[in-house]
Amino acid sequence: MKPYLHWWILIAIVSALFLAACGAEEPVTGEEEKPVQLEPITGQDLNRITLTEKAAERLGLETVAVVTKQVDGAERLVIPYAALLYDPSGQAWVYVNVEPLVFVRQPITVDDITGDQVILSEGPEAGANVVTMGATELFGSESEFEEE
Repeated sequence: MKPYLHWWILIAIVSALFLAACGAEEPVTGEEEKPVQLEPITGQDLNRITLTEKAAERLGLETVAVVTKQVDGAERLVIPYAALLYDPSGQAWVYVNVEPLVFVRQPITVDDITGDQVILSEGPEAGANVVTMGATELFGSESEFEEE
């Protein structure tokens, strides 16, 4: 084979690879679904946060149920420490999973923290699912991307 033929073959291969990489993108039909949608709750300064399945998966959201335990002879609400959030003013919060992929921030009153358990004097009812993994991301999405 002549040496210049090798160059033509190499150029043809590189061109074919380049053209294959420049394939047409899929057409966009309609608007893209936003990963996070905020819906103001009437009469409150809070939002319902609705996530797409993909957004929830990316955040790695995990929840656990609020439980009641005997503490100093009284039934008390208990959540994992991982569910506890504080806003910049020092108010304590949790995110409650009110329906699939829908979350609402709820104020809580912390009575005591023992190890990885938070004992509440006020908070969501027993059995409510609170976010333990991804709560800070929900807070960020609520405060950073508020709709105007």
